[in-house]
Amino acid sequence: MAKIGYARVSSKEQNLDRQLEALQDVSKVFSDKASGQSTERPQLQAMLTYLREGDIVVVTELDRLGRNNKQLTELMNQIQQKGATLEVLNLPSMTGIEDDNLRRLINNLMIELYKYQAESERKRIRERQAQGIAIAKQRGRFKGRKKKYSFEDEGLQHAFDLYQQGLTEKEIERKTGINRTTFRRYRQKGSVAKFKNQIQGL
Repeated sequence: MAKIGYARVSSKEQNLDRQLEALQDVSKVFSDKASGQSTERPQLQAMLTYLREGDIVVVTELDRLGRNNKQLTELMNQIQQKGATLEVLNLPSMTGIEDDNLRRLINNLMIELYKYQAESERKRIRERQAQGIAIAKQRGRFKGRKKKYSFEDEGLQHAFDLYQQGLTEKEIERKTGINRTTFRRYRQKGSVAKFKNQIQGL
């Protein structure tokens, strides 16, 4: 049995020090600098492959593992299918309970409650944002979110070049760090703009 740590931050600019400090007692740590929207993170997949029966996956907070209820449930199922368990450091410790089955049951129930609470909070945040945007639009103050990339951005142009070379969106995300959903959206916008220019030129 080994304790296997997993740490994640959302971007390359953020640092993992706080999580790594909390995970210093584990045998091995896997870490990603990637969005939690997708489970296709290199080190997350490596960690799931590495797991053996009896291992314990340790994360500082549940949202380091995944962002939503469905994603977390799928990942927890994969961990359990390996015969491993999940420990979340910011949840109360179960170390005082000697019976393994009871400890595992209570731990899983607590995680389910935490998932429900986190999902509910995200929904409330989205609702408040939508209400705020609606009010701002009514008052003529809403300008929308600033675009992350311009079509002249070197990283985005590099991604387009890789796509033309036949690389998949997953491979492009790995090489450039541009989320595949974001890349797809810009690619579709580029195709529409190109079509409009062709029509105007006729």
